[in-house]
Amino acid sequence: MRPCTPVPLSSALPVILAAAALLGATASPAHAAPGPHCAASDDRQFPITTRIHGGPDSYDAGGGYGMWSIDLTNTTQSPCTGIHPVVVLVDGKRALKPSQPRLEFYEGSRPRPVRFERTDRDELVGAFGEEFAGFTVPPGQTLTVRVRLALTSDAVPNDVTANAAVVQRRDDDGDWVGQSNDYRFRVRVEPEGAAEPDDDPSAAPTAPEGRLSFADELARTGLTTPHGAFAATSFLLVVTGTALLLARRRR
Repeated sequence: MRPCTPVPLSSALPVILAAAALLGATASPAHAAPGPHCAASDDRQFPITTRIHGGPDSYDAGGGYGMWSIDLTNTTQSPCTGIHPVVVLVDGKRALKPSQPRLEFYEGSRPRPVRFERTDRDELVGAFGEEFAGFTVPPGQTLTVRVRLALTSDAVPNDVTANAAVVQRRDDDGDWVGQSNDYRFRVRVEPEGAAEPDDDPSAAPTAPEGRLSFADELARTGLTTPHGAFAATSFLLVVTGTALLLARRRR
């Protein structure tokens, strides 16, 4: 895994080497013939300018989705292929669990789930990668990736910062080619007993309209199936080195 800008590598080098090895072990046929290297003319700049925008200031635990976008701008003279955003969530209480953020990105009109894993620094890392060959960003153009996020009902009140690293996956290796601004939001929890009681005590409990129950959310994304978990974890192992390097670079 190669960063495209000069960064201190002494503490991150073992993670980077491990990620590079995993790239070779998990590369899929879709990446057997990688496109050209996405490199900026200035070695001090990332070739993909990345910006998160449009998200709400807060999310209700167990509430509906909030929409936001990630802009990927190719500043080079060549197309950048195999582009995978990697979202890193850092919460103030270090209490956010990998199962609680329900993040999906859109490939055209199709939503794809993002699975999170926890790092040794209690950050959550989610790669846009399960059965996904990556985005292509034409030279000099901006690709806007729509994203939606919800928090499950067992999340606690918290302040969270989201940041997106961008990885270009290239056969048996990968490059860190972009880094976004920070997107900060608050997780709110409705006080216990605030919901109106059901008139029929014999009725089966259901989530309020527009809200997501924790069990149903897991089932609808397919993340409880061994196949879905294995596929997502494989790609996350590839990019965790980059996400950890990003976290160290921000500190």
